[in-house]
Amino acid sequence: MFTFFDLYLNKNIMNDRRNFLKTACKPIVLAALGIPVLEACSTEDDPSADVNNSNTSSTVTPSEPLIIDISDNDFESIQAVGGWLNYTSKNILLIRISESEVRVFDNRCPHQGNRDKWSYDGSTFECGYHNNTFSDSCSGSLVCYDSSLEGNTLTINF
Repeated sequence: MFTFFDLYLNKNIMNDRRNFLKTACKPIVLAALGIPVLEACSTEDDPSADVNNSNTSSTVTPSEPLIIDISDNDFESIQAVGGWLNYTSKNILLIRISESEVRVFDNRCPHQGNRDKWSYDGSTFECGYHNNTFSDSCSGSLVCYDSSLEGNTLTINF
């Protein structure tokens, strides 16, 4: 049989547990979920992150080079220095850096793997899904491929 004192003590223990849960749960939930949520919307994410998206399949076999004649009308936008192109059929972004250099990047956004909504401002790419920005240098988080330009022939090695 419980005494009044036992009931009083038990009630205080329950109140202490409730207070503990009220004060401790918020920081624990934020600590567990807050950092991944913040990292998911950051820019220049890690390109090695595993992305499960139906738009991420590559159409180019990594062992064979891709040869492009940039004098073709389909590549008119990269015929002048400063031009760029999202070549979605081959999943690459092309930027004309100089008369003798075209940089080539995988067009998979490191954030969520989207490939089709890119813009370029002359120095950075922006993914149109979450406005993440990525450098046009090969040291950024977009995968950069080796390429060479001889005349109008662009060779890309994957």
